[in-house]
Amino acid sequence: MLNSHEKNLLLTAIMFYTRIPVTKDLPYSAEMLNQSRKYFTFVGLVIGLITSAVYLIASTVFPIFVAVILSMIASVLATGAFHEDGFADTCDGLGGGWTAEQVINIMKDSRIGTYGTVGLAFILALKCMILIELSNAGLWLWCLYTIAAHMVSRMHSSRLIKHYQYVQDIDKSKIKPIANEPLSQKAGQFGILVALIPCAVMLVDSITMTIIALLITFVVSSQFMRYCSRRIGGYTGDILGAIQQLTEVCFLLSCLAFN
Repeated sequence: MLNSHEKNLLLTAIMFYTRIPVTKDLPYSAEMLNQSRKYFTFVGLVIGLITSAVYLIASTVFPIFVAVILSMIASVLATGAFHEDGFADTCDGLGGGWTAEQVINIMKDSRIGTYGTVGLAFILALKCMILIELSNAGLWLWCLYTIAAHMVSRMHSSRLIKHYQYVQDIDKSKIKPIANEPLSQKAGQFGILVALIPCAVMLVDSITMTIIALLITFVVSSQFMRYCSRRIGGYTGDILGAIQQLTEVCFLLSCLAFN
C-alpha cells in the first residue's frame, strides 16, 4: 500500500497527464510534480486499462473495428489528447521550421498546420489498423499489448529527459518543474521497472517479440530525441508527446509483426 505522500504523487501524475478527476484538496507544489514523474508509467497503466475496458465491452456488441475506434476515443478523452497534441505540434515545427527558433515558435502556435494534420491523421489511422489486426490474437493478448504499449511509451518519454536539455521558455512552460529538476536515479529506475511488468507477462507469449518490441522502441525514441536535439538543441514538451505516440505505435507494430 502507498503511504499518503506516495499516494499524492500518484494522484498528481494522474492530474497532470490526464483529464481524470482527482481530489480537490490534493496538495500541489513544483517539487511534487517533479517527483510524480516516477508514476508516469502508472498513468500509462490507467489509460491502458480504460482503453482495454472499453474495447472488451464494445467488442461484445459491435464489430471489431468499431470497438477499436471507441477504445481509441476513450484513450484520447482520458488524456485530453495530451500526447496527440504534442505529436501534431512536433510535426508542424520540424516540418515547417528551418532554424531552431522557427521550429520552437511553430510548436508554440496553438493552431494546427498541414504537417500536423497529415502526421496526426496517419499515426491515428496506423494505430487503428494495427489494433484491428491485433484483435486476431484474442481479447486477453490485445489488452496486454495495449497496456504494455501505453506504459513502455511513457517510460521512454520520461527516461530521456535527464539526458537532454529543455529548450523552450522555461518560465512559461507547463513542464517547468520537470525540466528544472532531474528525477532521482532510484525514482527513474522505479518507473522503468513498473513499465516492464506487462512486458514480463508478454514473455510467456513470445520472448522474441517482447525483446524486439522493447529494442525497437528504445532505438526509435533515442534516435528521434537525438534528431530533435540536433535541430533545436534539446527537447520540448511537444517532443516528449511525440515520442510517446511514436513508441506506442512502434511497440504495437512490433507485436503485430509476430501475430
